[in-house]
Amino acid sequence: MDLRQMEYFLAVVDCGGVTRAASELRVAQPSLSQAVRKLESDLGTELFHRVGRGLVLSPAGEALVGPARMILREVASAETAVRDVGAMRGGRIDIASLSDLCSDPLSVWVSKFRRRHPEVRFHVEERDSTADVVALVRSGACELGFLSLPMPTENLESEELIDQQLVLVSPPGTEARWPDPVPVGKLSGVSFVMSERGTPDRDFIDHSLRLNGVEPDVAVEVRHRGAVLPIVLSGGGSAIVPLRSGLDALLRGGVVRELSPAMTRRMGVISRPGRMSEAADQFLTCSRDSIAGFAEAIAEQMKTGRSLVDSAKFIRDATDSRMRDENARTALDI
Repeated sequence: MDLRQMEYFLAVVDCGGVTRAASELRVAQPSLSQAVRKLESDLGTELFHRVGRGLVLSPAGEALVGPARMILREVASAETAVRDVGAMRGGRIDIASLSDLCSDPLSVWVSKFRRRHPEVRFHVEERDSTADVVALVRSGACELGFLSLPMPTENLESEELIDQQLVLVSPPGTEARWPDPVPVGKLSGVSFVMSERGTPDRDFIDHSLRLNGVEPDVAVEVRHRGAVLPIVLSGGGSAIVPLRSGLDALLRGGVVRELSPAMTRRMGVISRPGRMSEAADQFLTCSRDSIAGFAEAIAEQMKTGRSLVDSAKFIRDATDSRMRDENARTALDI
């Protein structure tokens, strides 16, 4: 039993006979008759009683009409859903990411993509270890995985995406203490607020500080990274965080400084071999465009004499203003 047989069966029912059904379907009458007989053979029962030159539904045929219509509706619905995903009118993207990459830059990319394609849904799994992210991608539970380098490549596709810039954040009122930029070698004795030992971001920061002769003094160690900035802004110590997180602290009065030498962390994406979904492919394209646009805008602002932090703040303020205007226009249109 196949979909074509179902379609032919219902055409005969709706048209009241083989001749009209063949004309409606634009198929040869013998082909249609043969398909119906094959369906009856597959089911092991007559679907029509042959009365003279006409056809009358048998009890088995009457029982098949409803399920057959339901099957064809479901198939049509599935085809529409697939087309909608291809046209970015639907679909879902399952992502695995290291926890510290979710706030920056993944959250920015997701929100930008959702503004362009509001029908696409996201499911993001945050993990604290590279192995957990890799396991989710390898199993197929997630289509994309965002990690810091080095990335595992065995049986996976990988692509480097961006250098994540890290900055120093200190409590409000400490402006006079910090030059701009702050030499990393001068951070000895600074009380730090950091995430737990063994997480990728903590390991990277510890390693970077030690490369510059600084043994980190961790005054506060937290399980959840979201607690780092509130503790810093309340005077609990200083922290090294991604640039975008630093801008959030700046809005709340925190003191944000660039580091010298620059502390950057390379990140990328992994996926299983083979073609990815249209939604995931378009999401990565949008993310690459976002990376290139932000880097170009930063470079242009720094040409005017602004610092890295001031340039990033200027760009975010302009972006936020543009978004407010767009949202206001959308609200008026509703």
